[in-house]
Amino acid sequence: MHTAHRRLATLVAPALLAGLLIPITGVSPAAAAPLRLEAEQAVISQGAVESNHLGFSGTGFVNYDNVTGSFVEWNVSAGAAASITLLLRYSNGTTADRPMALTVDGAAVATPAFAPTAGWDTWASFTQTVSLAPGVHTIRATATTANGGPNVDYLDLDAGAAPQLLEAETAGFVGSCAVESNWPGYTGTGFANCDNAIGAGLQWSVSATLAGPANLSFRYANGATTGRPASLEVNGAVVATLPFAPTGSWSTWQSATFSAPLTAGTNAVRLLATTAGGLPNVDSLTVGGPGGGTGGTDWGVAMVESTMARYTPATIGGWSYPVALYMYGQYLVYQRTGDRRYLDYIKAWMDRFVDSKGNVSQSFDSLDSMLPGRVLLVLYRETGLARYRIAAQKIHDRFATYPRTSDGGFWHATTASRAGQLWADGAFMSMPFLAEYGQVVGDSTYAWDEATKQLVIYAGHLQQASGLLKHAYDEPRDETWSDNTTGLSPEYWCRAIGWFGMATTQILDIIPADHPRRAQLITIEQNMVRGFAAYQDPASGRWFQVVDKGGRSDDWTETSCSSMYAYTIDRAVEKGYVPTSYQADADRGFAGVLDRISLGPDGRTNLTDISVGTNVGDYAYYVGRDRATNDFHGLGAFLIMYEQLRR
Repeated sequence: MHTAHRRLATLVAPALLAGLLIPITGVSPAAAAPLRLEAEQAVISQGAVESNHLGFSGTGFVNYDNVTGSFVEWNVSAGAAASITLLLRYSNGTTADRPMALTVDGAAVATPAFAPTAGWDTWASFTQTVSLAPGVHTIRATATTANGGPNVDYLDLDAGAAPQLLEAETAGFVGSCAVESNWPGYTGTGFANCDNAIGAGLQWSVSATLAGPANLSFRYANGATTGRPASLEVNGAVVATLPFAPTGSWSTWQSATFSAPLTAGTNAVRLLATTAGGLPNVDSLTVGGPGGGTGGTDWGVAMVESTMARYTPATIGGWSYPVALYMYGQYLVYQRTGDRRYLDYIKAWMDRFVDSKGNVSQSFDSLDSMLPGRVLLVLYRETGLARYRIAAQKIHDRFATYPRTSDGGFWHATTASRAGQLWADGAFMSMPFLAEYGQVVGDSTYAWDEATKQLVIYAGHLQQASGLLKHAYDEPRDETWSDNTTGLSPEYWCRAIGWFGMATTQILDIIPADHPRRAQLITIEQNMVRGFAAYQDPASGRWFQVVDKGGRSDDWTETSCSSMYAYTIDRAVEKGYVPTSYQADADRGFAGVLDRISLGPDGRTNLTDISVGTNVGDYAYYVGRDRATNDFHGLGAFLIMYEQLRR
């Protein structure tokens, strides 16, 4: 552990490679969130970025070489004199201190001991307040002994300014707005009531102490029966659309919070109505405040806005199950917010593949290729356009000739390399579509019988006494991974089980209460939830890539399956399939996944530790899979979970 590396590693953060500095802006009563500088994005001398221990933020941590003088360094730019609290997060799994010199511009400000933390998975924090003059500063943490430094996760910089309350009646009006006071419960002298028109809104000037994400909390009342969505602009750029859902009456006030990026100096924050219904009544804007900087963020909206900013419908990807999974998640956010842009984006993506007559250039020779059918059903339900129904029917009809195992289970794919194989993944790729087809289009007797039968067949082969499912079953038993007696693959891969959990959950949501296989599906779900609870990581709340081998040092908690498990448990509790005592497991899972999402310097979301697409393999294969950031497997699963558990 922590043996000296044979190289001098100088890794430079992307912003520094571009010739930029991380700015700290001048003094102001407004509060931005603490600015988080991940260690893996700093300048590193004699150390390496690693991720083989639990509980870190971002994509990893820095493991110092065991030498005196190894360091991690950040460059920041102060716009004005400011008192800044530095918080350095670290772990020390040895039994001895690992002291470091903390310097600002070469001058020592502290020499903390960085005492043992009881394990490399246990993190602690050191804080120090420093005064920074205007200009560029270098903050460095340097090991002072031959043992090197502790593992370093990140450096937070906090100006400590109190939240600022800005009343709506002091804002600038865009279009026709009036200050009124005819509904009780407002603060200040009244609230802003703008015309029922697209583009009507409010604008505030906000000065930031620290550049970076800041919580913007809008207090509002909406006595209408539908949402009154508004675009949130910061310095002329749309960063989010807030749904402003009904509050029950015009005298019932709630807050909608979004963590938005603020820049140096004065920022223009604008709220503009996006529908003819106009804005809700707006009482105030609070800058800063609760949530640890980002805790108040609507992560569903933030993720969708970030993804739409990164990709157009033409560049996000082709007809594939990961993109379709994401689109389904985006649709759930649309259902909650009513933001038409989200649905239009989904439609524009699908219209690349479906022509006006419902033709789609797919042969549907794998279950994976069928998941976009969920999006076809969404669009048919939302638009009523026949072409989406016709395209969906092509998938429905394909099941009539699709190959099966001897007991009737659909092969994962029709290619020779997948012949006779059942993968737990395939259940979600195809069967919720079929069940929903019966609900939305018709032929429900067949659709619900087939979908439930497939789950029972798959579970009969894959689900074990623990409640977990093996990844795959090979009826011919001729694969290198298949057991000669059982035909099963050797490991419990986390996302395969997550796919099956979501499939079971969503099919139970569709089939009627008196369906003859409903009780069997509930038993399957109960056993899965029991298994999920038994193997949940107590430290992080997440689940491991190979679920039952979390005690091994090279296994790691994976974000997409953790989202799926939290969703499945929460829904099972809500529907009464399992006792309410399991709610704590869902909540811990939700919190653990939220620890893996953050806002970057550009204000966009980053979701980390997502396993890339995976075939069937052994333990080494699974734990060796790349751990991606913003992979669509994770984004889609996150949105499904978030829209379930945020309620």
